[in-house]
Amino acid sequence: MSTINRQWILKQRPSGFIDQDTFEYRESDCPQANIEAREVLIKTLYLSFDPAMRGWMDDKPSYLPPVRIGAPMRASGVGQVITSGHPDFPKGSLITGLLSWQEYILLDSTSAEQLHVLPEGTEPSMALSAFGGTSMTAYFGLLDVGQPKAGDTVLVSGAAGATGSVVCQIAKLKGCKVIGIAGAAEKCAWLKTECGVDETIDYRNENVAAKLAELAPFGINVFFDNVGGSILEAGIEQMAEHSSIVLCGSISAYNDTQPSPGPSNLMLLVARRIRMQGFIMLDYLSRIDEFNAEFGSWFMAGRIKTQEDIQEGFDNIPATLVRIFTGKNKGKQLLKLADPR
Repeated sequence: MSTINRQWILKQRPSGFIDQDTFEYRESDCPQANIEAREVLIKTLYLSFDPAMRGWMDDKPSYLPPVRIGAPMRASGVGQVITSGHPDFPKGSLITGLLSWQEYILLDSTSAEQLHVLPEGTEPSMALSAFGGTSMTAYFGLLDVGQPKAGDTVLVSGAAGATGSVVCQIAKLKGCKVIGIAGAAEKCAWLKTECGVDETIDYRNENVAAKLAELAPFGINVFFDNVGGSILEAGIEQMAEHSSIVLCGSISAYNDTQPSPGPSNLMLLVARRIRMQGFIMLDYLSRIDEFNAEFGSWFMAGRIKTQEDIQEGFDNIPATLVRIFTGKNKGKQLLKLADPR
């Protein structure tokens, strides 16, 4: 085990798009083996990169406290237990949970309680992609919050992303017509051929509002929105009476230096009795076994397909986060640091 712990820390709070100057490389002494009761020393193997991480850098109230300046950047990940004083996490076991951008992490008893041991034989990357937070977000957001019924028309923005693509496929499994909005012809083609999406809209090259009116003449019953902004406004315009909007994210505004104007047509929620609700995946952690059982059966039967975009190397961590805000990633964005031992 190395005596040096490499870290990427949050150097400054970003204004607008993040870049290499947002973070700073640092080396510190590696936590040693003097582990107290219920503490766990972990070596990071894989890191997950998600749009929500941009909000964690802002100094404002949210569902998690902001990352402190000078602290390693927070991220979901998979690690291996190096030394353990906790009976639930034996030495050598693979775990997943909220980790950070450093090679070695010493978690106290409170933080360790948020970890989950991977089932025997689980590929580390799969724990963060197919069976990770994005799929859980898709599963509970669509089924618990959106509550689609067979025959409904479901609209998904950010449809080619790690969350959106799973939403599309679950909606199809539930007997819905699915319209996916994505940002390139290649992504739209993948949604149709691999995910079974009925119709797609390339927002970079098509008029979203006009295309929605054409594709959903009787209205949209459930809108799973990952984008916000003008896409959300166009979706609201085409919602059916007594329909539902699931607010999962607003990636179009995450890097704005000034707050973007909200949709101008919110009074349609009143006129059409539309329910619009936000949610956080962390609220559903107590139901992870339910997710693993049903989603796992779909995945193992080949009824859900996912993509992994795996970068490698500790030096590439900041640049890998930038990829998800520039549309370079294809599917779930991950980074590999090491193999299990």
